[in-house]
Amino acid sequence: MGTMPVNKLLIRMALPMIASMLVQALYNIVDSAFVARVNDNALTAVSMAFPVQNLMIAVGVGTGVGVNALLSRSLGAKDQEAVNLAAKNGLFLAAASYVLFALFGIFGSRLFFEAQIADTQVITYGVQYTRTVTLLSFGAFLVIMSERLLQSTGLTIYTMVTQLTGAIINVILDPIMIFGLFGFPRLEVLGAALATVIGQIIGMLLAIYLNIKKNREININMRHFRPHLPTIRVIYSVGLPSIIMQSISSVMVFGMNKICMQYLSALAVNVFGIYFKLQSFIFMPVFGLNNGMVPIIAYNYGARNKKRILDTIRLSVMIAVGIMLAGLLIFQVLTPQLLGIFEASEETLKIGVPALRIISLSFVFAGYCIILGSVFQALGNGVYSLINSIARQMLVILPVAYVFARFWRPEALWWSFPIAEIVSVILSTVMLMWIYRDKIAPLGDKNS
Repeated sequence: MGTMPVNKLLIRMALPMIASMLVQALYNIVDSAFVARVNDNALTAVSMAFPVQNLMIAVGVGTGVGVNALLSRSLGAKDQEAVNLAAKNGLFLAAASYVLFALFGIFGSRLFFEAQIADTQVITYGVQYTRTVTLLSFGAFLVIMSERLLQSTGLTIYTMVTQLTGAIINVILDPIMIFGLFGFPRLEVLGAALATVIGQIIGMLLAIYLNIKKNREININMRHFRPHLPTIRVIYSVGLPSIIMQSISSVMVFGMNKICMQYLSALAVNVFGIYFKLQSFIFMPVFGLNNGMVPIIAYNYGARNKKRILDTIRLSVMIAVGIMLAGLLIFQVLTPQLLGIFEASEETLKIGVPALRIISLSFVFAGYCIILGSVFQALGNGVYSLINSIARQMLVILPVAYVFARFWRPEALWWSFPIAEIVSVILSTVMLMWIYRDKIAPLGDKNS
């Protein structure tokens, strides 16, 4: 973390995460592609369930970001007691998060869908899917946290193993459980949900095993464990802004679904859901790059190495923008083929082709902003990322989409995405100047 050349270290840390994130994105696409073959209502239900799943990921990953930053800084400062406290309290918070979402699955699933749509088949499918992925979400929360512990100590190759294992199991089980192959009952949307949680649970078991057997820098023995409030406060001082930031996207998707239903059609909701599945294949490698970058920056901030922090930021931005340029090209040239993966009808193509081409114009701006957002979090200023996310999604995307759809033309609502990313670039750059002045510049030039 402190001596290897930055370009080699970043690639070594990030490449396994990028590979595993690509597989994660691929199985999400496969999941929806199979569901789309059931009927349009099945795809609509899964698309409308996205805000709940995204909220779960937001809580799990956001808590993991806080643990990761604290743990990496503690390793850099050679504080073993703080390292172990961060790891154990992180696992406790993951379990507590599961309980909250399980309760939502029991009592809130039906209300969530009835607030969006009146179609009884969509509601039935949606409740089945949402209750299953929340009631059995302990696998999702604990695998995310266990992978963050491996990642914090540089064991990213094992995170790739756990994610690949869960993803492959999901891909195998999807057609079997959705369509009832090999004598298995046809479960349709419920089958997709079960395939997802089974993959998560197996990945969780493997990740915990690898932490116990391979992660020598962390002790996660929970015997005699008691929650440590000072550690939890530090974790959430970084993680809570990340949780809120990612949760805002759930609110944004919910709001966009309502706007699409009001001014376009249910097919537009499908198109928006398809977009989120497809864009994950482009964004996930950047998030994998982030996962490799954050511990490097956090460690070298703890070690007060200014040059390595700046070199890591520069290289990460260059790689992220390159990835997003490739994604932009794919979305512009292969749009009909991408939609065809989901059995898109002529009407869906009519809505979806221009929508995906317009939204994808935001990709290059987004790559830059994603990297800087994680830099802020790694340096303990997650609130900057929170402010940026609120401005982009709540103050730009939803209001612009509503105004364009109502007062211009409905299909113009998609322009809200590139407009929002341009605003985000401006805010991110200003905040980078602030954090350089307050956090990076005071480190001095002794390591430059």
